[in-house]
Amino acid sequence: MRKALLTCVALTAIGLPSLAMAKDVVVGVSWSNFQEERWKTDEAAIKAGLAETGAKYISADAQASPTKQLADVESLISKGANVLIILAMDSEAILPAVKKANDEGIPVIAYDRLIESPNVLYLTFDNVGVGRMMAKAVEAVKPAGNYAFIKGDKGDPNADFLFSGITEVLKPAMDAGKIKNVGESYSDGWKPDNAQKNMEQILTKNDNKVDAVVCENDGMAGGVVAALTAQGLAGVVPVSGQDGDHAAINRIALGTQTVSIWKDSRDLGKLAGESAAALAAGKKMTALPNVKPFSGGAKHITVNSVLLTPLAVTKANLNAIVDKGWITKAEVCAGVDPAKTPYCK
Repeated sequence: MRKALLTCVALTAIGLPSLAMAKDVVVGVSWSNFQEERWKTDEAAIKAGLAETGAKYISADAQASPTKQLADVESLISKGANVLIILAMDSEAILPAVKKANDEGIPVIAYDRLIESPNVLYLTFDNVGVGRMMAKAVEAVKPAGNYAFIKGDKGDPNADFLFSGITEVLKPAMDAGKIKNVGESYSDGWKPDNAQKNMEQILTKNDNKVDAVVCENDGMAGGVVAALTAQGLAGVVPVSGQDGDHAAINRIALGTQTVSIWKDSRDLGKLAGESAAALAAGKKMTALPNVKPFSGGAKHITVNSVLLTPLAVTKANLNAIVDKGWITKAEVCAGVDPAKTPYCK
């Protein structure tokens, strides 16, 4: 079993190896689909977390292919990865790669998306909670009417975690007949063009009689807004999203998107980098700060996890995301009528 030779290492509170020893550590990161805006921010944060320890970063982009991701992980292992951070394209398809890593004594971090293996450390935000926050924000604007649901990739457990939080919030109004589900669709690869097609089909099926759209991320929300725009409904129909994409925050200021649940991926990435270095140093997952058992997946397999808390961003608190340096006020307010959005005055 190949492990980093870090036996006599001084550890900080999280268990970071000393700079002198961490230079021997190689952290391999397998990205599912690096073309999404968010992952570039996550990568920079992971690198920042590793830079503090001197560990080496290597990576691969699966380009939305579960098959390629399996080969990518094999390649990262062959290149000497002591720890793996995996953003899984398909949580089931990736399991053979996780087993291979485990068999070779290589710790695995399931990054932002659950991998149901007892030997992974699952780092993410509270995705069921994110779903609740989306639903509450949309329901506050449109407490009754025809609702459409644009979900993420079917192979990603997050799509169902989000939807469970969404339905938990909306169920009382749905049971009372106030809210009607007039269409729901998974969107392959979380891709905006697939979400747009799904939204177009739902609009056609319902003769444009859609009053609200609960959409599971900001990239797809862009596709949803494009479909609504074509029918003259943008800014009339509330739309949710998540991730704090710059375009989405601008849409909130413009009034075409209602909410983005901002998960500060700088925090998540930094945590992943620091955790990877600590695991390479031989620290046990259960000894890392804030680790708790999680068993919310389809198989109810218990994994070690850390769940961070997100923030719902609407027109009412655009300053919060600017104050934290995520986006500039100029970017938020580009093309915005200040009379309609007081923050942009």
